[in-house]
Amino acid sequence: MAQRYVRVQNLEGKIYYGLLQLSLSVQVLDAPPWLEGQPTDLILEPENYQILSPCAPSKVVAVGKNYRDHAQEMGSIVPKEPLIFLKPSTSMTATETQIKYPPQSERVDYEGELAVVIGLLTCNCTPEEAQTKIWGYTIANDVTARDLQQRDGQWTRAKGFDTFCPLGPWIVREVNPGARLQTFLNDDRTPVQSACIDEMVFPPDVLVSYISQVMTLLPGDVVLTGTPSGVGQLHIGDRIRVEIEGIGRLENTVTKR
Repeated sequence: MAQRYVRVQNLEGKIYYGLLQLSLSVQVLDAPPWLEGQPTDLILEPENYQILSPCAPSKVVAVGKNYRDHAQEMGSIVPKEPLIFLKPSTSMTATETQIKYPPQSERVDYEGELAVVIGLLTCNCTPEEAQTKIWGYTIANDVTARDLQQRDGQWTRAKGFDTFCPLGPWIVREVNPGARLQTFLNDDRTPVQSACIDEMVFPPDVLVSYISQVMTLLPGDVVLTGTPSGVGQLHIGDRIRVEIEGIGRLENTVTKR
């Protein structure tokens, strides 16, 4: 099994980065792993920590309509260049936490995605250089208030609510380009979304390069790479789970705000 890098909070409220062991204990690192954090002698047992989102980025840069079938289901064409937008870092939440349904919206959707974690300062880089800037991969759910997205004509409010960016559960260094992304709603064993991540229009290295021509990406920043077809509505009480082969599963419940 690939090494799983986590971010956790102990019972006293102190936050650590660490390596998740098969026993679910966490070997604490002395710094974030992309800043060359090294293992320490401190071990946190499962009952002594709470898992958090696996990084604390300065920004989350997301990409729209990066799978052809999703662009089609949204009634639009595939963009000729990446369509980027920002989600605030305050929208992030961890696995096994609640997505809070805002009273301003009557239609909130799930969007399962592969997320890229940046390891080095990235500015004006080529796709080839971008491959060396990507430190690892995790899972995201780009939760969206669809009615507000359509009403506003831009996406900040619809994508930016607190808890609208579940991320995790951990980071792995590599992912198979043909890995399958699947999203499951409640107890249904049939996925509502299912696609291989190599079906993206613009692959991660191209996305990182493109974004770096616009804004500098800092170590620990996150890039969401887009969602495949099958996006759908969430209701209060739902459980939504996004799985990517070789990474794991990100699961959240929906509650009233």
